[in-house]
Amino acid sequence: MIREVLRMGDPRLLRVAQPVTKFATQQLAELLQDMRDTMAHLDGAGLAAPQIGVDLRVVIFGGMSNPRYPDAPAVPDTVLINPELVPLSSVEDDGWEGCLSVPGLRGWVPRWTHLRYAGYAQTGQRFERVVEGFHARVVQHECDHLNGILYPMRIRDFSRFGFTDVLNIPGIADE
Repeated sequence: MIREVLRMGDPRLLRVAQPVTKFATQQLAELLQDMRDTMAHLDGAGLAAPQIGVDLRVVIFGGMSNPRYPDAPAVPDTVLINPELVPLSSVEDDGWEGCLSVPGLRGWVPRWTHLRYAGYAQTGQRFERVVEGFHARVVQHECDHLNGILYPMRIRDFSRFGFTDVLNIPGIADE
């Protein structure tokens, strides 16, 4: 089922989400299906449960191609529950980001370039990955939602924040 995505300004987006304590349940399966349906419907690169009003530490992200990020490399479809992120370097890279909760806008956001993330799959099996580049950016963006952080809170230079159709960013499609 396609769910309504909360927009910036809704206080539910500012909460720290609660850990998942039960895996492989019907409720978790339904939540993940709703998240997949909603993300696909809106051409998102990822979605966090708090964005649809569910106060749990659950994110999904990935896909082979995305019209909102046509030049971005593929990121594997991932369910990440109760994530832990560890930077593997202090090096950051700035890049354009958008968000389904901040529609029509983009901002120039610093993110770690190289990190390890770990967490749980839908079944409760723990896994970890070492990633870099766009994949690292996407996981950081989605996991920020679990801590009540929206990407505009990370912008350092607001001259590089605005409406997608005005900014005319190469490699980024209008929303």
